[in-house]
Amino acid sequence: MLCQSCRKNEATTHIKRIINGSVEELDLCPDCAKKLGYTNIFGSFQNEWNSLLGSFLGGGLPSRTGATRCPSCGTSFSEIARRGVVGCPQCYDTFYEELLPSIRKIHGNTQHNGKFPSSAGKELARVNELESMQEQLNEAIARQEFEKAAQLRDKINELKGGQAK
Repeated sequence: MLCQSCRKNEATTHIKRIINGSVEELDLCPDCAKKLGYTNIFGSFQNEWNSLLGSFLGGGLPSRTGATRCPSCGTSFSEIARRGVVGCPQCYDTFYEELLPSIRKIHGNTQHNGKFPSSAGKELARVNELESMQEQLNEAIARQEFEKAAQLRDKINELKGGQAK
């Protein structure tokens, strides 16, 4: 692709500007990018890091296609995969299905369970288990799985009964 500024050299820099919700994209050669003040302040480390993250997201996809774009920032999934960086928080909702396998691959899970101090120990674990079981109970009731709901109710009452100790 030729530089959109000089129309002579091969474009190696892709610039995306979002101003008041309007997305403008430019493909520039290194000379024009430098003249316009677009320089990489992070150097090659950023490129290597983004390449690594991009490989988790399926890097090597074309940079722009007619694919779905985030309604907030205009980023496509192929751009996220190539750069290894999500454009904005809305991208997580827009590309949820595409990002989910990569998030699982990187983090091992898609839900943060948190950590708690060992001094909190058993009581906090019991509280967390009660909360989880209460959520399961509400879901079972919503799905009209009343047998399962009754079992969960009994387990919750049993755990609550241990509270007085």
